[in-house]
Amino acid sequence: MSAVLMVGVDCSECGERAIEFAIDQARRSDTKLLVAHVIEWSPFSFSTMEENSERHKRREEELNRAYSEVINPIVSRMNVEGLIAEGLVRHGNVAGTLISLAKENGVTNIIVGRQGTSKLKAHFFGSVGSHLVQAAKCPVTVVP
Repeated sequence: MSAVLMVGVDCSECGERAIEFAIDQARRSDTKLLVAHVIEWSPFSFSTMEENSERHKRREEELNRAYSEVINPIVSRMNVEGLIAEGLVRHGNVAGTLISLAKENGVTNIIVGRQGTSKLKAHFFGSVGSHLVQAAKCPVTVVP
């Protein structure tokens, strides 16, 4: 197995189409699928030690919830269909984190939906897909 596809998921309709596209591509070849979800998180916060402790606890709860509600159902569905799939959840800037995950895992293609859950943010700051296309070191497939 040499190819590794990573699909970024965000619980949007377009994200679901990206998942279906990734499944279709994986079925055509001996390809491992990584299902990645990034929780937007800024490391820049000036807090007391008590607030930082609470923030860390909340962060861990978000990771667990993302695995149980978002990632695990998708990975299970892929595994039932006979595909090799693994889930990843991280905190951070979405595009930057997906690029880092791609590099760490030898990803040969990143697949994302064209339009995510925040249309207003994408309008003002650019979409995750457009950032990936500009900065990723591997091919990026943006699914409409």
